[in-house]
Amino acid sequence: MKYNIKSIDDLSIEEVKHKRALIRVDFNVPIQNGKVINDLRIRSSISTINKLLELETKIILISHLGRPKGKRNPEFSLKPVYEELKKLLPKTNIYFIETIEELKNKSNQIQPKEIILFENIRFYEGEEKNDLEFAKQLAECGDFYVNDAFGSAHRAHASTEGVARFLKPAVAGYLIKKEIDYLSKAISNPEHPYIAIIGGAKISGKIDVIENLLKITDKLLIGGAMMFTFYRAMGYSTGKSLVEEDKIELAKHLLEKGKNKIILPVDCVVSNEFDPKIMKHGALKEVSFDSIPEDGIGLDIGSKTIEKFKQELQNAKLVVWNGPMGVFEIPETAKGTIEIAKYLAEITKKGCITIIGGGDSASAIEQAGLQNSVSHVSTGGGASLEFLEGKELPGIVILDKK
Repeated sequence: MKYNIKSIDDLSIEEVKHKRALIRVDFNVPIQNGKVINDLRIRSSISTINKLLELETKIILISHLGRPKGKRNPEFSLKPVYEELKKLLPKTNIYFIETIEELKNKSNQIQPKEIILFENIRFYEGEEKNDLEFAKQLAECGDFYVNDAFGSAHRAHASTEGVARFLKPAVAGYLIKKEIDYLSKAISNPEHPYIAIIGGAKISGKIDVIENLLKITDKLLIGGAMMFTFYRAMGYSTGKSLVEEDKIELAKHLLEKGKNKIILPVDCVVSNEFDPKIMKHGALKEVSFDSIPEDGIGLDIGSKTIEKFKQELQNAKLVVWNGPMGVFEIPETAKGTIEIAKYLAEITKKGCITIIGGGDSASAIEQAGLQNSVSHVSTGGGASLEFLEGKELPGIVILDKK
């Protein structure tokens, strides 16, 4: 899918100066005890905000947080984000507005180079329904539209797709532009050798990605719990490991289709109980893929697999990684994921383009402290997955074409 869309760099001074920029951002960040605990998504939008401040626009920021299902719920308030934003932009007047009526009034009163952060857009039922009357109300609060929320670009909601029908120009911010530039490298005329690493628990969420990547990659390395569904498809016993019984036939079909491309782990780390306390006391062991014990639960790729995957990756020109290699949330079973992350940082230094496809892989890269050592870490889990599947993203397709 090729996106030839306009970005904020394509706007003229006349189109933006002293005008109201309605910007859809992705401030769906983790919050604990009323505090933002990871501000990556907020920081990712700052370059777009700063550019529009320089151009003397009035800025209205729209975002969702969590899934309040169309009802006001203080647990999902963007107030903690507002506090964080004030720290990131200390010299800027920022207002927090809670209702759409207040937003209409305040958007007509603010001065150039001031910002409004609107309360969680998903407090309104019209948002997720992409209600066009609601989208029109939003459009009244701006003079032009900027979508910079890649993490929500695969959703046709009122603030991601509907509003762009009524507010023109409608363009991409720098974050979306960067996401498209990098993810396009993985889909259109990619460099070779091109290797994809696909992990995570289930094949079911990654079928379309695997199918699409099999057409364009040279090798596809499989990790995470989905490896056990593939093992079963090959007739091996998998103990008590997670297997999608209803996807075994599909795994057979994928193995057939990717006969010389799909590379499965040769060993894995197992424990007889999924309990971090027990794992700490040496209950983890590495076994060959064809000798998983009856009471064994597979939790990570083994050290032989780590070495095998590194060999496959060493000459790559392009690598896309989506999904962890094991249960990376627990230190004892994070080794496979962390080692692959470190190796990707190594080959990036040699000029390989490394693209991390959002979600858990992005968390894993951050956990390893390597987010600045790879080419690109996507901010959108579901959106990057759909992009790699070759699907059109409604929040991007709707934007003005160049």
